[in-house]
Amino acid sequence: MQQIIQSFKSGELWLADVPVPACKSGGAVVQTRASFVSAGTERMLVDFAKKNMVGKALAMPDQVNKVIRKMKTEGVFETLEKVKAKLDQPIPLGYSCAGVIEELGHSMRGFAVGDRVACGGAGFANHADYNYVPKNLMVKIPEGVSFEDASCATVGSIAMQGVRQCDVRLGEQVCVMGLGLLGLLAVQMLRASGCRVIGFDPNPQRCQDALNLGADAAVSADLVAACDQFSQGVGVDAVLITAATKSNEPVTVAGEIARMKGKVVVTGLVGMDLPRDDYYKKELDFKLSLSYGPGRYDSSYEEGGNDYPYGYVRWTEQRNIAAFLDLVAAGAVTPSKLVTHRFGIADALDAYDLLLGKTEEPYLGIVLNYDEKPAGALAEGRRVAVGKSGSGDGAKNTGGLKSGEVNIGFIGAGNFTKAVLLPELKKRIDVNLKTLCTATGMNAGETAKKEGFEIASTDYESMLSDASINTVFVTTQHNSHAKFVGEALAAGKHVFVEKPLAITREQMERLKVQVDGLSLSESAASLKGTAAASDLNTGCTPVLMVGFNRRFSPHATLLKDYFSKRKTPVFMSYRVNAGIIPPDVWIQDPAVGGGRIIGEGCHFIDFASHVIGQNVVEVQAQCVTTDNAGLVAEDNVSINLKYADGSVANILYVALGSTDIAKERCEIFANESVAVMEDFCTTTCSGKLGKEKLTGKQAKGFAQELDAFVEAIKEGKESPISWESLVNTTEVSFAVHEALQTKSTVVL
Repeated sequence: MQQIIQSFKSGELWLADVPVPACKSGGAVVQTRASFVSAGTERMLVDFAKKNMVGKALAMPDQVNKVIRKMKTEGVFETLEKVKAKLDQPIPLGYSCAGVIEELGHSMRGFAVGDRVACGGAGFANHADYNYVPKNLMVKIPEGVSFEDASCATVGSIAMQGVRQCDVRLGEQVCVMGLGLLGLLAVQMLRASGCRVIGFDPNPQRCQDALNLGADAAVSADLVAACDQFSQGVGVDAVLITAATKSNEPVTVAGEIARMKGKVVVTGLVGMDLPRDDYYKKELDFKLSLSYGPGRYDSSYEEGGNDYPYGYVRWTEQRNIAAFLDLVAAGAVTPSKLVTHRFGIADALDAYDLLLGKTEEPYLGIVLNYDEKPAGALAEGRRVAVGKSGSGDGAKNTGGLKSGEVNIGFIGAGNFTKAVLLPELKKRIDVNLKTLCTATGMNAGETAKKEGFEIASTDYESMLSDASINTVFVTTQHNSHAKFVGEALAAGKHVFVEKPLAITREQMERLKVQVDGLSLSESAASLKGTAAASDLNTGCTPVLMVGFNRRFSPHATLLKDYFSKRKTPVFMSYRVNAGIIPPDVWIQDPAVGGGRIIGEGCHFIDFASHVIGQNVVEVQAQCVTTDNAGLVAEDNVSINLKYADGSVANILYVALGSTDIAKERCEIFANESVAVMEDFCTTTCSGKLGKEKLTGKQAKGFAQELDAFVEAIKEGKESPISWESLVNTTEVSFAVHEALQTKSTVVL
């Protein structure tokens, strides 16, 4: 499919060929028939992206301050890497479209395939042939409303939310400052509400447009005098600012023309240095209007599908979109009268030439139109050839695998995958990057091209059935790890999954049943001769690897070897200065990320068990107690692990610390000897077991873990981490939460 994409780093725009997005349970895939270009917002985005780094910083001083604060809490290098990754990520354009539902998620209610719908949301209602849209960001189009008019619904709901914030009554007087697209839509809504409306815009043509659409008055100059006459000297009841300017003049003038105890509402991007005198003496009510309405920027509402109770939040963003369409159906609002330009999606870049002034024509509303797609186009469009060897058809990639060949498919392509795993894999000449599969077409298509994959896909099942792929990397959000691991193993693939292996006991039990409760290699041996196993290299058993990279660090190797000659149990103290992650970040959601102990603490449990060389048999845990809603108590926990040989490991996982000290420090005592590992940069050992020292650049074992995984596949070896160890580490992470909840020792 075609989609308009922009580089946030360079500002370059292009029409990309990317896979059709996957359909999730809580939404639908919509074939787009029209999308509306929001001239103000999208021009601002394009202009901003074209600025150099200094220009971007000057344009967004608030974001620069956030970066500085992050540097203080997370470190300069780590923060700059995140900023670089953010800027290097292409962005989709568009947030208001209309089309027909082609595919429905299994938990969707109230919608059906074939429904005509209007869709909203940046990142969802894109300028693309197909879009995946969550249920709270779509509404059915009323009978008689065209796709073109419906494509304006999200833009219209922004104007509607501004009108709602004005909270005006029948017969009240409102001034709309700025008669662009939003302003002219607001004029029509206010007239439909029974208000008297005066508009202002320095462009006389826009004033005439407002009069044609029902405004009682409109002026391009002398607004203060015009409002004085319009309101008979008492001032207008409300001022709605839809202008776009860095100047403070709109809010200054608004204070002059508003009546005593009147309202000033800003929905445009303007300077907000309020003049105290007018606002104080008139006791004006100053408000900002939040985009489409309540629910905006709330991932639980927009992506999770959790609606707000009707009796408590009457107008959500979805209800605003529906109300706008009702006004269109009634003829009270006429978006088509505001459209000045129409382009086919193939010529969409011409629309941006218009926005950027390369084409010198006046414009207002810009619509992109899309041809109706034939049956089958959706399924066929989920695989796109992007590399030299890519055929785009998994069914044709049926050539037999050679012994030792490592052909890789990826499920997921987040920041860690792009920053760590793919750069390490691309250094190797003994692996082939075949297919990259993500839920969104843009991420799959653009990342696959950049990283050298042959195929970009949004259909992971097709990838699992591809006989030319024998190895799958799972790097999605934590809640899907166990599902993808299970399906990949069932398909006879070797699997590398980023930690954790599972986030619930139920997920872990299903995986254990799949491998019959035995070691992976023993269970997988029973697959030999089956259709699933026939795709593996020379019939070798599947290798399952979890991304516990720290155990593969040279520092871990030194520590394990050093204490292998011990005659006493080990006492280990491992301090993790983890830093705060806010409660609303996905990793903190028990149903998505599993929380930080399951999601990240498993790293340190695995490290301790690896160095000690035993499995954990008892778990105790204590965390802080706090009433601070911004802190997660379980992120500050002391975990005490007892091992089968009598060894003890104490893991102090702390979010309340400072980056002034290293993130990780491990001290180990045994056999009248001691070892200290400082942040995987320096390890010093001394005592009766001898003296050892390792120092240098931080080495957390990422390259070594991939070496071990690939070599195990090529040479037909067992997994570098035993199934027994993977199960123990995962169950220990669950036991930590159980110990915190029951305040008792958990015996495994």
